[in-house]
Amino acid sequence: MPPAGTTPPHGVHVPHVTTTPPQGVPVPPPATTPPHGVHVPPTGTTPPHGVRFPSPATTPPHGVPTGGGGLAESAPQPTGAGAGTGTATTGVMPLPSQPAGTPPRRAPRRRSRLAVGALVLALVAGGAGGLIGAYVERNGGVGDVELPQTAAGAGGVGGERPEGSIAGIARQTLPGVVTLHARGGGAEATGTGFVLDRRGHILTNDHVVASAHGGDAVRVTFNSGQTATGRVVGSDGGYDLAVVKVSGVSGLSPLPLGNSDAVRVGDPVVAVGAPYDLDGTVTTGIISAKERAITAGGEDPGDEMSYVNALQTDAPMNPGNSGGPLVDRRGRVIGVNSAIKGAGGDAALPEGEGGRSVGLGFAIPVNQVRRVAEELINEGRATHPVIGVTLDMEYGGEGARIGGPGGRGPAVVSGGPADAAGLREGDVITEVGGKAVAGGEELIVRVRSHRPGDKLELKVRPGGAGGERTVTVTLGSATG
Repeated sequence: MPPAGTTPPHGVHVPHVTTTPPQGVPVPPPATTPPHGVHVPPTGTTPPHGVRFPSPATTPPHGVPTGGGGLAESAPQPTGAGAGTGTATTGVMPLPSQPAGTPPRRAPRRRSRLAVGALVLALVAGGAGGLIGAYVERNGGVGDVELPQTAAGAGGVGGERPEGSIAGIARQTLPGVVTLHARGGGAEATGTGFVLDRRGHILTNDHVVASAHGGDAVRVTFNSGQTATGRVVGSDGGYDLAVVKVSGVSGLSPLPLGNSDAVRVGDPVVAVGAPYDLDGTVTTGIISAKERAITAGGEDPGDEMSYVNALQTDAPMNPGNSGGPLVDRRGRVIGVNSAIKGAGGDAALPEGEGGRSVGLGFAIPVNQVRRVAEELINEGRATHPVIGVTLDMEYGGEGARIGGPGGRGPAVVSGGPADAAGLREGDVITEVGGKAVAGGEELIVRVRSHRPGDKLELKVRPGGAGGERTVTVTLGSATG
């Protein structure tokens, strides 16, 4: 080794010599050059609040790489008195430099944890929202179900209906309609009637009260539920009409009578009655035909055949409708429901066995009803218009033949309307009032639709020599 102060020859490497200070002299730590760009505060400087300056002798946190290839290097240990007891470490990465007063940045690891937490919260919230949405979709809400409903008075005060509506007609008519139960001779019949006046007169069919015997054989039930005992004051089997009177009943609601001559085919009608004893039943339909000649009854011994020039309707009628009103769109009575067309059979009384509605109901026109009812109330009996002949009911040709083998009694009543018009036995009546006549029953129906004293035009085909002629007869009167 060359002496101190000597310059070694060119190319000769001189190793660094560590000088050992005298005993008791402290040795300053080796100067550490901070990494490029790292700010090192001057010695004795107080760092800003919250900022920590690293100490050169600080051991780096676990897992933090050190300089020099990432391995910790031990500095040469000082010798002699005052040597330090710790190991000096080089290559420790200081905290990043930041201006004074600026808060430290959050660690990336904390941000990632917050992001994961937010994601989990979003998934939970999304799942809960989906469950709530599905429940709301199925049940319409999360509370109890309450269904909306229209107020009772909507559409009118108190829910009233216009007078021309079906409900309005029913409301106007029902108070004047009654249900009848007639008893007698071990039989009981149920039918319908309606109030004629405030004196307590009620109109119904004769076949409804035909079995009633005694003063209290008819029980009358009003639409209000009030009941009373009625008695038959008059009846007529040929017209199938009867009048029952009740006493001691207040608040009677007579139904107004219309004009059946003004009715037209297609007019709407309402039938009210107690089919199968179901009182207050309302059915609707139209007038499907007029002047439909029908006969009913007469099946049992002693029963009189009824002849009706009826209004035909498709308003449903069933057993129990008999005697009830058929009203127009203004609530006026235009007919009395009396018969129906049975399935596969002839026109029959609704109370007959197997009677049921097939859409062919028949009502007695109110113009005829009014006349007969007045007679039954005032006289206790009704009169029938007649032409004074006996008909051959077995005649099979077109028209009604006078006399013959099927007749009962004299062919032409002496001094009667037919005799006065020049009709003779064997003559065939083919038209009445300009309408064709198919047989004897239809001729009776046509005649009875008029009043005694009416003038009626007939077309007659002579039974003997001569051609067809037209004659006019003045209808007579008969009782029973």
